[in-house]
Amino acid sequence: MIDLIGLVPAILRVSTPLILAGLGVHVSSRAGVLNIGVEGMMLAGALAGVVVSALTQDAWLGLVAALLCGAALAALLSGAIHLLRADLILSGIALNMAALAGTTLVLFAITGDKGISGSLASLTLPGIHIPFIDAIPVLGTLLSGHHVLTYAALIAVPLVALLVTRTPLGLAMRAVGENPEAAAATGIPVLRVQVTALLISGLFAGAAGAFLSMGYVSWFSQNMTAGRGFIALAADVMGFGYAWGTLAAALLLGATEAVTLSVQGFGVPSELLQAIPYLVPVLAMVIHAQRRKRHEDD
Repeated sequence: MIDLIGLVPAILRVSTPLILAGLGVHVSSRAGVLNIGVEGMMLAGALAGVVVSALTQDAWLGLVAALLCGAALAALLSGAIHLLRADLILSGIALNMAALAGTTLVLFAITGDKGISGSLASLTLPGIHIPFIDAIPVLGTLLSGHHVLTYAALIAVPLVALLVTRTPLGLAMRAVGENPEAAAATGIPVLRVQVTALLISGLFAGAAGAFLSMGYVSWFSQNMTAGRGFIALAADVMGFGYAWGTLAAALLLGATEAVTLSVQGFGVPSELLQAIPYLVPVLAMVIHAQRRKRHEDD
């Protein structure tokens, strides 16, 4: 039997990097810049967090390093597409490939190991236990004791929704995303808006990477993102352009992976279980595309 109460914390844990990265993709997409490089930003942020926390013995400095690393790669992507006029999709793919190779190289240079940072005494970010609620049976398990970045991800959802829908920057991003030429004609600085959106996206990606290496586990391993950046891209598309929709999609995809992990002992072939978390977003994207095509035909 599957422990449903215990499954909720597992879903939140698995969904946290998807929520953070998905919100980052959501912000940049609203400005008309799809952050294909989110996978590489997450991976680099994960390594930066481990290295800096190990060197300084301060987990919070590790988190700051992960955020800055994600933002730095977002700035690099912005430079490629805005200054060099490179293709957005190809630049994002190149960034992901460079991050995979670069993190492996840096890991080997620091530890002499190309697979895992076992020799680095990395720290982890804490969980938060809510007073009084923590002592309540069942409710305490559901609401308290989660990782600090899990709470940050959940709090970020309404903040991002407000940013996109209720602030001058958000309105400018939406205008640029809809029609950059018309936005420029009204005096909106298109380049500045898109760069800002990409930097925000990079910060979220860095936070997602930090959770993987300083919350999900306490070390960095080669390609530890394992396609989660692309799943976050799917979560944003499945969210129909809304922050709350991105949250719902990320929770759905996270629940799929959590349930898959919980049934490993039931005799189901492991190869099938490993494929399910990646098949679900593909199926969801196909359904979404069919619905949008039907809507356009109507």
